[in-house]
Amino acid sequence: MNLVLASGNAGKLIEMREILADLDVELIAQSALGISDAAETASTFVENALIKARHAARTSGLPALGDDSGICVDALDGAPGLLSARYAGEHGDAQANIAKLLDALRDVPAAQRTAHFHCSIVLLRKPDDPAPLIAEGRWPGTILRAPRGRKGFGYDPIFQPDDGGGLSAAELDATTKNRISHRGLALAKLRVLLSQQTF
Repeated sequence: MNLVLASGNAGKLIEMREILADLDVELIAQSALGISDAAETASTFVENALIKARHAARTSGLPALGDDSGICVDALDGAPGLLSARYAGEHGDAQANIAKLLDALRDVPAAQRTAHFHCSIVLLRKPDDPAPLIAEGRWPGTILRAPRGRKGFGYDPIFQPDDGGGLSAAELDATTKNRISHRGLALAKLRVLLSQQTF
């Protein structure tokens, strides 16, 4: 089955291809089909994932996978949250986003730097699919005072997951990260849903 990934994020595409590798699924980036990003105008992760998936399915004529995710910091009342990718202004500028977040938490003590990554994934068989498959994952941890590690993408260098053995998300090997991360957990749930469906 060909599935369009409603995202231009190369890191997401790599992670999702690795996690879904043993399924009969060919994940195609929407950029490879000339599909632009949809405007993320909703107030929740799942609604934004639906907007993205509908746009990709409508434009491509193929089933589409929409993903919306972000990091939510308790001391900042859940920010950056939905604005994670464009927290510093320009969409996808990871270094600027990290710098802004670290600055916002400059005077916050370690015990109060708790945060979590959230991921909502939506699969639509067609643009007007009345029963989309929806799976979500949550990955708790804390925000470090400085970046560590060179793997992963986005906020990974400053996020230390509770179940990561003291490593940052950017220090974890891909296999471990894909098993315990917010996206890995959401995709594991989606795999179960997919096994129960016919397309």
